[in-house]
Amino acid sequence: MLVLPLAGAAQNRATVSGIVLNGTGKVEFATITLHRAADSTVVKTEFSDLLGAFQFTLPAGGRYLVSAAQVGFERSWSSTFELLATGLTLPVIVLKTSQATALQEVTVTARKPLFERLADRTVVNVADSPLSAGSTTLAVLGRSPGVTVDAGDNLGLRGRQGLLVVIDGKRVPLTGTELADYLRALPAEQLQSIELITNPPAQYDAQGGAGVIAINLKKDQRLGTNGSANASYGRGEYGKFTGGFALNHRRKNVNLYGNYAYTDRRGFLRLDFTRQFAATPALTAASGLLNTEQLTWLRSHSGKVGGDFTLSKRTLLGVSATILTSQTAYNTTNQTQVLGAQGEPTDRYRSVAAQDVNRPNGSLNVNLRHAFADSATAASLTADADYARYRTARLLALNTYYETPAQANALLSGDQTSNLSIAAAKVDFSQPLPRRARLEAGAKITQVTSDNNVAFTSIENGITVLDPAISNQFEYRENVNAAYVSLRGAASKTTFQVGLRGEQTNTRADLLGESLRERHYFQLFPSATLQRTLSERHALGLSVARRIDRPSYVQVNPLRNYFDATSYRAGNPDLVAQTSYNIELTHTYRQKFTTALAYAQTNLPIVNVVQPSLDGGRLVVNRDVNLSTLHYYSLTLTAPLDLAKWWTLYANGVFFYNRYVGELSGTALNRSQVTCILTATSSFTMPHGWAADLNGFYESQEQYGFQTIRPRGQVGVGIQKSVWGKQGTLRLNVADIFYNTPNRAVSTYDNFTESFYRREDLRVVTAAFTYRFGNSKVAAARKRTIGADDELRRAGGQ
Repeated sequence: MLVLPLAGAAQNRATVSGIVLNGTGKVEFATITLHRAADSTVVKTEFSDLLGAFQFTLPAGGRYLVSAAQVGFERSWSSTFELLATGLTLPVIVLKTSQATALQEVTVTARKPLFERLADRTVVNVADSPLSAGSTTLAVLGRSPGVTVDAGDNLGLRGRQGLLVVIDGKRVPLTGTELADYLRALPAEQLQSIELITNPPAQYDAQGGAGVIAINLKKDQRLGTNGSANASYGRGEYGKFTGGFALNHRRKNVNLYGNYAYTDRRGFLRLDFTRQFAATPALTAASGLLNTEQLTWLRSHSGKVGGDFTLSKRTLLGVSATILTSQTAYNTTNQTQVLGAQGEPTDRYRSVAAQDVNRPNGSLNVNLRHAFADSATAASLTADADYARYRTARLLALNTYYETPAQANALLSGDQTSNLSIAAAKVDFSQPLPRRARLEAGAKITQVTSDNNVAFTSIENGITVLDPAISNQFEYRENVNAAYVSLRGAASKTTFQVGLRGEQTNTRADLLGESLRERHYFQLFPSATLQRTLSERHALGLSVARRIDRPSYVQVNPLRNYFDATSYRAGNPDLVAQTSYNIELTHTYRQKFTTALAYAQTNLPIVNVVQPSLDGGRLVVNRDVNLSTLHYYSLTLTAPLDLAKWWTLYANGVFFYNRYVGELSGTALNRSQVTCILTATSSFTMPHGWAADLNGFYESQEQYGFQTIRPRGQVGVGIQKSVWGKQGTLRLNVADIFYNTPNRAVSTYDNFTESFYRREDLRVVTAAFTYRFGNSKVAAARKRTIGADDELRRAGGQ
């Protein structure tokens, strides 16, 4: 009998309503958030309507707060109120213009900090930084907290390699030099932001043991017809030009956009090698001194066109096409001196390699977003279909001129083609549950196809002859079928997310039409995160996950790519996937300062090595192999500091210990090293439209497999000035002021040792100008199709 009255009281609901205004009138699509008064946790989120009105219906008797926010305005709060059974109309909530917002016809929001540390990721805001002008995506990543680019062009995050790189949510199926060349061809002017995610949830592919680098391209959010144009010129030893434009037309139900950029960059690569060869049954011990200079000329065209169409109040259709085509000319001169076991000169020769590499790449995407109710927390369904094609055509003319002992000069010509296609389709469903929980599930199918052909010819007795020993055809097929389920929610001062992803992988490699290797396997990848607010100043987070790194088609492709007469790159068809278990504990102080402890164990880690070629002689091959185990421990410290109203400092330190265990060519490996990566960026906001960034990083000595990498660093500075009523921006920056980025490394094996010194044209002064035109009123984003991540974080007190 007592239960019935109580149940009836629990169902007694009432309505709270209100209106949002700003200095000019009613505010449409403001984000209205209902908070519990006791601890400010989020209860519900809605949007104001055309008249600026909003309302919530909820159980009577509770005590609440309401906050309102919109781009360009400061968040405003209501007073604490108790919701009576008769309902309540709140006093008008007035949004005040942000102090950093211009009060003229052009409305410009405050410049975002270059780096932002969120609960689960670090965000690099590229678009507003004077350091990014005239730069490349690879260079921007190299300056980001915890990111490294080694001498082999391999990306690392917090001291670990094995990353999933996505652009606008789409996987880039490249690694190593191929990925680096792709990112060099993508100008930084195309970027909006970069997200560095060390522990991604189950929605992401399990690929990427070290985490995910999510690159977000620019997309104009302004109403009406808008555009921008930019141009930059930089000078190191050689010139570097970038120019482009963007156009956007946005109405209530349609958003059409497009952008284009052209890059013309010349540079150099200088390498000095010292090699020590142990004696073999066929050869005596020897050493080699090599000096190499490579001149590069990169020209690229990049662009994107697309449209977003609001089919109904809750349904959005998007289509887009992206291109990135590049042509790079490499002219490499190498001088080699070979010394005998006693240091006596035995061989001396020079090689000149001319390579022309064309990479036309393109992708298509169709996506559909539907919400089942008009609320930010409504159930939603998303579907995506993608197709991308990457083609590489490489022509080589390698001339070798022998000085000692005298012999006939040699010409090796190469014609290489590679066609890579990736097709993917996925669907994701998100369903709200009681008690501020959310269930998400999805499935994805990916098909990768790689066809490669190489023909090397030499001249014998004046006749061009095919070299069958190094000419070949290689085909690679990879199919990944995946599904996941994830549950996330929030309780008082706590948020959590648990997920399980299953991926079935099917691969097949064929050489000259014959099966070289075929594998089929299924693996599960659990993940979980927990965040707990201990007090107003302290919060803890814990994350655990299992992830995988499958070798890319380049890493298993055995066909050769010659650098000069002494070195070539080839894949390893016996390479297998590496898997890792990751755990991280994070402490946050005053919602700003973070300390993170992490451990990861990687089984069969993939590392890059150099070894004498099986061809014999003094030829060296660069390839990837599997070791036994990698143990990784790290401590990460992050401190964003407001030193003055006009000066902010973002400091980040990663201290890690790597221990590699394995064996290669008779060399047992059990090597370790403590390493630190320190990054500091100061941002200055000055009167009259002036702003500046000062960035520096330092990497101490590091152990990577068999290779020991010497310390290096960089300091860069950029300044910008807004002109013409903030429609124009002038930028000037200097990268690598003290030229501390050259790489020095030593690889040591029982049968071979190689040390090198690598320099590039990275000390560059760049001037840039950007002009924006059209309507500058920003449209409010309707977050109807994405589970309310921010609201869940706030619900847990984050």
